[in-house]
Amino acid sequence: MFGYSEEQIAAFGLSFGVGAFILYMLFIIGQLAWESKAGKFGTFVMFLGLAFGMVGYLSKYFIKWYLEK
Repeated sequence: MFGYSEEQIAAFGLSFGVGAFILYMLFIIGQLAWESKAGKFGTFVMFLGLAFGMVGYLSKYFIKWYLEK
């Protein structure tokens, strides 16, 4: 498709597509904190609890980069 292999399309989707989805999820968490008037500590707890899985996903790329280096 347009000169790209299936592997290249999948790698692009996993890196940029999921990255965009993570940014959108962070926006949603921030919006929830704003609308609930959670305060500084409440906002921190919301981001810690709801975004903890995203940290694991992002750390996978840093670990992979470090091991390939």
